[in-house]
Amino acid sequence: MGISVEDKEAGGAPPRRRRRSRWLSWTVVACLAGWAVVRVGGLEAGSFLTQLVTVTPLGAVLSLLVALLVVRRNRPAALVALVACVLMAAVVAPRAFAVGERPVGGVPFRVLTINLFGRADPQAVVELVRRLRPDVFSALELTPRAVAALDAAGLAELMPHRVLEADHGATGSGLYARHPLTALPDLFTPIGHNMPAAALTLPSGGRVEVVAVHPNPPLGRKTAGWYASLAALPGLSPDAVRVLAGDFNASLDHRAFRELLDRGYVDAARQVGMGLTPTWPNRAVPPFITIDHVLADERAGVREVQVVDVPRTDHRGVYAELRLPG
Repeated sequence: MGISVEDKEAGGAPPRRRRRSRWLSWTVVACLAGWAVVRVGGLEAGSFLTQLVTVTPLGAVLSLLVALLVVRRNRPAALVALVACVLMAAVVAPRAFAVGERPVGGVPFRVLTINLFGRADPQAVVELVRRLRPDVFSALELTPRAVAALDAAGLAELMPHRVLEADHGATGSGLYARHPLTALPDLFTPIGHNMPAAALTLPSGGRVEVVAVHPNPPLGRKTAGWYASLAALPGLSPDAVRVLAGDFNASLDHRAFRELLDRGYVDAARQVGMGLTPTWPNRAVPPFITIDHVLADERAGVREVQVVDVPRTDHRGVYAELRLPG
């Protein structure tokens, strides 16, 4: 009795569909493994990889799901996916835990930053300012119309001091404050959007230098400018405490952002265990990446952080209460 070709395939070599399935699983796992190596090694370069590492927390979850899906049919591939998951989780998970205790001493200094998207609800923004009482408000994508609307809603009374570089589109930015501000046009050379810097004098006599940060996103030809923009931001000064607040278009998974932190800053949300709280895009889908930050001088403490929703903008706001060194 003869044996059909189909029977030989079924009892001998793996069926074609099974081979395709193994090839597909190895392809997916190889991409995940490469992703993990790029992130852990800080090897991202160019637009695609720079954007990819932004969603590394999702990559850790995806790697685990892939490992569970292929473990019955391809255990070696499942093991590689699991290793990729562990590598990515090792750099991501610590952000969910506070670094040390929250300080109780020092001079309080409150910072609020919101990318207004040119059309955030001015009443909602002013209510946040009234409730949170920030000493300084870093406003990104600040248009002339938004300036007028915020003042009409009451911001002029709450924060009468300002250094504004409003503009049409995404390029405008500004700093509002409760206390006197002095513009610092020579502090650094902004690359990308407007990024005003100012010194704020507190009633206690302390001095804080603040920058409203908003580089171009690392998309296509703008990627080189994004790297240069982060590198151009000022480091620490022995003469004043510095705070960088805004939409960095960067997450803790970017090497360039971590290099900025290494110049003497701490990410306020990371310090209190909120480093995984996403801030963008807050529109039709829930936010899933963390690109809005308050970076504090490492000599300051971080008492509290809140990530707040703001109607009619695609970014969530970030509020941080710092404690300045005496």
